[in-house]
Amino acid sequence: MTMMNSMIGRGFALTVLAVSLTACQSMKPAVPAAEPNIPAEYMALAQDGSQSIASQGYREYFADERLEQVIALALENNRDLRTAALNIEKTQYQYQITRNNQLPTVGASGSVTRQETATAPDPYTTYSAGLGVTAYELDFWGRVASLKDAALESYFATQTARDATQVALVGQVAQAWAAISFAEQNLKLAEQTLKAQQESYNLNKRRFDVGLDSEIPLRQSQISVETARGDVAGYKTEVAQQKNALNLLVGQTVPDGLLPDKAVVHITDNQVLSAGLPSELLVNRPDIKSAEYQLRAAGANIGAAKARLFPTISLTGSAGYASTDLSDLFKSGSFVWSVGPSIDLPIFDYGTRRANIKISEVDQKIALSDYESTVQTAFREVNDVLATRANIEDRIAAQRRLVEATNKTYQLSQARYRAGLDNYLTVLDAQRTAYSAEQGLLALRQANINSQIELYKTLGGGLTETSTQASTQVDAPNADATQTTVN
Repeated sequence: MTMMNSMIGRGFALTVLAVSLTACQSMKPAVPAAEPNIPAEYMALAQDGSQSIASQGYREYFADERLEQVIALALENNRDLRTAALNIEKTQYQYQITRNNQLPTVGASGSVTRQETATAPDPYTTYSAGLGVTAYELDFWGRVASLKDAALESYFATQTARDATQVALVGQVAQAWAAISFAEQNLKLAEQTLKAQQESYNLNKRRFDVGLDSEIPLRQSQISVETARGDVAGYKTEVAQQKNALNLLVGQTVPDGLLPDKAVVHITDNQVLSAGLPSELLVNRPDIKSAEYQLRAAGANIGAAKARLFPTISLTGSAGYASTDLSDLFKSGSFVWSVGPSIDLPIFDYGTRRANIKISEVDQKIALSDYESTVQTAFREVNDVLATRANIEDRIAAQRRLVEATNKTYQLSQARYRAGLDNYLTVLDAQRTAYSAEQGLLALRQANINSQIELYKTLGGGLTETSTQASTQVDAPNADATQTTVN
């Protein structure tokens, strides 16, 4: 019995030693240096050292409380954001599985065997019961650890991908909310134009009835009336479609009390829209973080592939009781145990393992290229918005002066037509020019509002309600794979 206990002790010590050596080697390569070739500063804006507007929560950046409530509804009900949260939960469980592979699996077993041998011609029955460790891999080369690291980096990438979805959603909701206001302004302009055209038609009809003009001015004014009536119907459709688009983003019907009830003049109270330093963009943009985690996961997969070139050593063991008599199964002297390693030594596999390494290395190069492309795209988006904002005020001022000039021309042409100095074609041309100028001014004002929203989004703003709220932390998943909250 003493000898048996000694053997058990040595076996246990061997197992502990093997486990302690697990993952002592790692073949995961260093993360390659990225070369996105980005500019040292933004092209269209002089750096003033101010903090990026992305540091503000959406309740601080946006000026209208109704818009803030609509954004809050979208964060609760948007289906794309909900799917992104569920993907986090999925990768959380996947990470738990890969991490559990580093630990031995213990299971209970029991059996009843009826057999007959040459030394024992009479059939007899053997009963056994015990606990066993099944094929536990001793991770000397870090293969299992690398797979765990890859799963962890994938989890981080999924979590930051969810943040990127939120940033995009906040910007899309704000733009859709403002679009309703501008669609209604265009509808109002079209209705005013229809009213003016109807008055002109009535005037031309009276002049035609008394014989002052031919039928041509009457039909020309009728064409203008029907064109304006078509514009009114079109903008009514656009208002409804913009509301439908907002409802889809929010994930439910937005109450009428939260929709804009007047023209949106400004979307934010910020007087200066600072982009901050270019280096801040790498920290604030969650899509860049997600690409970086994917790059790290690709490196971990290389380590796992390289480890497959070396022997795979697994450990199996069991301890329990065995007896030919069921009543003696748990009595003294029926205790049995076994422990032993197994080895899988690659000798000739037609280059499969080395091909897998090459595939993993190519995947890493692809991930590196994707990361660099993501960084370049982020800078391009910011520079595009800044380029728009650099000249938008001058364009609006010029368009406003154009509106004033075309309206004055329209008034003069009407007066000259009534006085019989010009034909009605001049009035029609002036009216169309004035109407087009008014539409252009509304389009530029909407572009100005959208550029303010787009700058906030492209800089990575929208992850928090306020700047005092803790930013989204990327933490390792809980050991118990606690369920991610999904609104």
